[in-house]
Amino acid sequence: MTAPIPRDIPDLPAVPTVPTVPGMPGLLPSPVPASAVLAPIHRPLTAAYRLLVALAAVAGVTIDLLLGSPVRVLSYFTIQSSILLALVFALGARRAWTARHPLPSALTGATLLYITITGLVYHLLLAGASTPFSMTGGTTPPTGWQWISNQLLHTAVPVAALLDWLILTTPCRLHLRQAPTWLLYPLAYLVFSLVRGELILPGTPGRYLYPFLDADLHSYKNVLGNALLLGLAFYALAVVMIAVDHARPNPVRHRPHHRAKTGFRLQPPVG
Repeated sequence: MTAPIPRDIPDLPAVPTVPTVPGMPGLLPSPVPASAVLAPIHRPLTAAYRLLVALAAVAGVTIDLLLGSPVRVLSYFTIQSSILLALVFALGARRAWTARHPLPSALTGATLLYITITGLVYHLLLAGASTPFSMTGGTTPPTGWQWISNQLLHTAVPVAALLDWLILTTPCRLHLRQAPTWLLYPLAYLVFSLVRGELILPGTPGRYLYPFLDADLHSYKNVLGNALLLGLAFYALAVVMIAVDHARPNPVRHRPHHRAKTGFRLQPPVG
């Protein structure tokens, strides 16, 4: 025997439909993205790589802090961008290890832009200067630990960050609308550098942190002109990065989930 059907079952609401063919209803499209049903993928190699890059940045910053005045060292764009990269890559390593959502592209794109600026400005404008560039106050070409720090922060870390972006990151995540906001930090750093120079007595060594921002040597008119040219170059670099991000192939392939034979589970995309 089967139990009698109760008579007080409420009516279910009608399923909303949209017309597809005249006289035939069709279901509304589902708003759930395909990435929501993918199984999480742990990426230990990516996590290890990003952790090593973060540790390299921390090592370079630590060496400079031990060799020079911490207040002066922390004032450099190189040091600040390297600290930001270390934090972002450490968080990215954790997310890759735990298969969580990736960090926002606005943050990772800005970090990549700043560390790329660090490497390019050093090698194009500072490395070949007649006066040796030093973040620790030295007046001779860097040697020993200072040379190691220079190579870590201006060469190894920027190159490693670019490789992570090209090889270990899903493409098409950067957008042109993000580029103007990325320039807010370089603009704020310019204001900081000039105000810092005004607060330090004239003739003090290291009054201006970078030679192309030295208002005593070049005058404010020329310094602002240099800053404008650099700002345009930074924006062009950001646009090139975004274009490459949308043109490059996807190096990250998701393995199919074979354990579940039927149904699906809502899962966050790989991070």
